Amino acid sequence: MKAFILSAMAVVSLASCATGPSAQTGSVIGGLGGAAVGGIIGNQSGRGLEGAAIGAGLGALAGNAIGNSRDQRRYNNGYGYGYNNRPYYGRPY
Repeated sequence: MKAFILSAMAVVSLASCATGPSAQTGSVIGGLGGAAVGGIIGNQSGRGLEGAAIGAGLGALAGNAIGNSRDQRRYNNGYGYGYNNRPYYGRPY
């Protein structure tokens, strides 16, 4: 239980560094998934807490990269965030 709480705290702190909405979601999901997998693998070698912490960090970084890629693709396709996105004639139908 202590490992899960520490992993969740690490995920939340890393998710605050993400920029776009998909990057934030990817950081959280990747961090939680990485903590779970890292905890299981680390438990097999007797170091569950270290495995969960490493897995949470790596999972959050990977999830952030995937989410940031999704945000960039969405922004470049004309579905930008904000007021100055493409005009109507530049959008695909």
